[in-house]
Amino acid sequence: MSVISAAPGRDAPNLYAQAAREALFAGLIAAGLFFFFIGLESAQDISNRLVINTRWGLFAIVVAIVMVGRFLFTAFVTPAVGARRARRAPIAVVDERNESFLRRHRFKIMIALLILYPAFVIATAGLQGSLKWVNNFGVQVLIYVMLAWGLNIVVGLAGLLDLGYVAFYAVGAYSYALLGTEFGLSFWILLPAAGLMAAFWGILLGFPVLRLRGDYLAIVTLAFGEIIRLVLLNWREVTNGSAGISGIPKITFFGLFDFNISSPDYILKVLPESVITLFALKPSGAYYTIFLYYLILALALLTAFVTIRLRRLPVGRAWEALREDEIACRSLGINTTNTKLTAFAIGAMFGGFAGAFFAARQGFINPESFVFLQSAIILAIVVLGGMGSLSGIAIAALVMIGGMEILREMQFLKLVFGQGFTPELYRMLLFGVAMVVVMVWKPRGFVGSREPTAYLRQARAVSSSFTKEGHG
Repeated sequence: MSVISAAPGRDAPNLYAQAAREALFAGLIAAGLFFFFIGLESAQDISNRLVINTRWGLFAIVVAIVMVGRFLFTAFVTPAVGARRARRAPIAVVDERNESFLRRHRFKIMIALLILYPAFVIATAGLQGSLKWVNNFGVQVLIYVMLAWGLNIVVGLAGLLDLGYVAFYAVGAYSYALLGTEFGLSFWILLPAAGLMAAFWGILLGFPVLRLRGDYLAIVTLAFGEIIRLVLLNWREVTNGSAGISGIPKITFFGLFDFNISSPDYILKVLPESVITLFALKPSGAYYTIFLYYLILALALLTAFVTIRLRRLPVGRAWEALREDEIACRSLGINTTNTKLTAFAIGAMFGGFAGAFFAARQGFINPESFVFLQSAIILAIVVLGGMGSLSGIAIAALVMIGGMEILREMQFLKLVFGQGFTPELYRMLLFGVAMVVVMVWKPRGFVGSREPTAYLRQARAVSSSFTKEGHG
C-alpha cells in the first residue's frame, strides 16, 4: 500500500478517495490474515472431539477497526504530519541552555518517582492490594529494563547484533539456582558469581564471532542461545531437564533479617516495637515484593551508571567507533578483538545479574523461561527505545511490558467482544501492532537524539534528523 505524500494543495475529494481505496485494501489483507486466527476457533466438545467454532462478529469488528484506522491515518494523520514537517525546519543541535527545568532534571525526577512508586501504590490500593501493581508493573518491567540496558551495550553501543542474549540470562539464573540449592550460599555471594559466569560465557561466544558481522553474527548468536537452552533441557543430571529447579533460596537483607513470616528472623520480629507501632506495620508477604522492587531498581540503576561511565572511557568510544565503521576503527589502531570481547562480556554480565535475581524471585526455573522469544522481546525494546539511549529503552520497556501486563486488567473489553474474549491472549498481537506503529511514527526509536561522549567546550545533542536510522 502506498503512503500518500502530504501536499498542502492536494484536493480533499481525491485524498478521501485514495484513503477509501487504501482502507479497502487494508480490510482485505486483514480479512485474509485474521480469518483463521479470529474468525475460526478450534475447541474440544464433551466427547473430546475437535470442533470448529465460528466467531464472525468478532472477526467483522477487527476488520472494521483496521479499515477505519487506515482511512483515518491516510486521510488525516499523514497530511497533518507532512504539513507539520514542512513548516518546521530541521534543527541540527539541541542547545541545553534553552531547556526547561523539568527537561534538565528529568532523570533525577524519574528516579525520585520510581523510589516513591511503592509508597504511592500502598497509599491508593492498600498493602495487600499493592502486590499486583508492584510485582507486575514494577519488578517485571524493571527486569526487562535491566536486560535491555545490558543488551544495549552489545547492540546499541558496539553495533553487534545479538539474538541469543537470553542465554546469558539463563546462565545467571541457573548459576544461582544450582549453587544456592546445592551449597546453600547467600544471594549476595552468588550475585557477582552469576555475573562473572555469564561474562565468561560472553567471552566464549565472542571468540568464534570476531570476524562475523551483520546477519552472520545474528545467526551465530541465535544458535548459541538455542544451544544453551537445549543443554539445560537435556542435561538432566545437573539441570533436572524440563522439570526445572525448585526450592531456590529467597533473598534476605544481607543475612540480618528475612521476609518469611514463619522464620525467627522475620522483619517484624527483628525491628524494634517502636518502629512497628509508629508505621502500624502488620505481618504481610507484601514486604518481600517491595524489597525485590527496590533491589531490582538498584541493580538497574547500577547498570545505567556503569554504562554511562563506560561510554565516557576509551573503551566506550571504541565501541561507538566499532559501531559506526569497523574498517575505520581498525585504521585508527583500535584493537577490535578486545573491543568486541569487552562488549560481549560486560553485556552478558548484566544479563547474568538479572538472571540471578529472576531465579531468586521466582523460586523455580526451567528452560522454557529462556526461549528465543525472550531475546526477541529484549532486542525489540532496545530498537524501539532508540539504540544507545538509556531513557528511550526504559520508556520502551514500560510501554511494551507494562502494556502487555495491563491487558489483564482490561476486563471491560468483554463487553465489546463478548464474554468469551480473553484480552491477555492477544498480547503478542498487540505487541506486534505497537512495534509497527512505533517504527512508522519514530523510526529511530522513542529517543532518537545522540549525546556525544567527547565534546569541545560544550556538549550538544545531535537531533534524530542527523543520526543514522536505527541508532540513538
